[in-house]
Amino acid sequence: MTDLPAETRRIVLASQAAGLPTLQNFRIEGHPIGPLKDGEVLTRTLCFSLDPGTRSRLSSGASYAPPLRIGDPIDGFAVGEVIATANDRFAVGDLVASGGGWAEHAVFPGRGYIQKIPHLRLPLSLWIGVLGVPGMTAWFGLKRVARLAPGERVLITSAAGPVGATAVQIARSIGAARIVGVAGGEEKAEWLRAAAGAHEVVDYRAATDLQAALKAASPEGYDVLFDNVGNEMIDTVIPLLRPGGRIVISGQLADYNLAAGEAPGVHNTRYFIANRLRMEGLVVFDDLKAFPDAQAQLGAMIESGEVKFQEHRYRGLGAAPQAFIDLFTGPAFGRRIVEIADAGEV
Repeated sequence: MTDLPAETRRIVLASQAAGLPTLQNFRIEGHPIGPLKDGEVLTRTLCFSLDPGTRSRLSSGASYAPPLRIGDPIDGFAVGEVIATANDRFAVGDLVASGGGWAEHAVFPGRGYIQKIPHLRLPLSLWIGVLGVPGMTAWFGLKRVARLAPGERVLITSAAGPVGATAVQIARSIGAARIVGVAGGEEKAEWLRAAAGAHEVVDYRAATDLQAALKAASPEGYDVLFDNVGNEMIDTVIPLLRPGGRIVISGQLADYNLAAGEAPGVHNTRYFIANRLRMEGLVVFDDLKAFPDAQAQLGAMIESGEVKFQEHRYRGLGAAPQAFIDLFTGPAFGRRIVEIADAGEV
């Protein structure tokens, strides 16, 4: 490609979010694309994902990633096509999964998260979904952090989300004796039971006593809590954990929109002593070198029909802010994908 763009469009932080984000927190702006420096790669975005964890960077409160400044581009995972390169590792025409963000183009310095897509047997969007960070979070969260073993009992919260739904199916493949998901609404519960293979789903919206409902779903307790929700959920489940139980902290969906100091605490810590419990956070990029092998195994499971997935798609760069807000308010579930290229290309 000889006619390279001189400018791209991207979405940046217009103002810090307080509580639930609003459209006013975002704006689209043009950004120049200069000549590539040694090692850099220029990609044209085909699609990008919307991730709940991005919310933690839209305010100044403490998080596992530094907050964005006003005017900073919104980050996210993207599938792109290399259209110019000054890096021997990438050629024009390569398809890559990367941290391209909410933008029509992205320039990479030759380091960080950028991975060639090794084959086209599966939809490209899966490389930022089940085969991307969400799927890898579920994979390494259960296999490395939790060390889930056959015959154990596992509780997975936000189970209809891309991380949780993948975790349900990985737990099934490991041979867990009891897989219980937490989700909101019968549509999600039915999909988790029928498609993903959960033994039981607890509707947190309908439960008048959530702890009692979780106990009834697995009367013998749980060996592993894979949590994507936050402190209140963790505190509710701690008394239900069996001796030697493990808690994996994967996300904090319920706490992302709370101001600093508003998140509830964890109080049931005495159970950690009596039941020898362990709690550990997960940053999946610690496992980056092991991604290809895990992706190969998980990809084969998708091709065989053993692992299923849900996607909800939006069209065009300008759709991203409202689609992101819908993550916290809308009824749809599955990986949220914003298409930039024609649908047939992703």
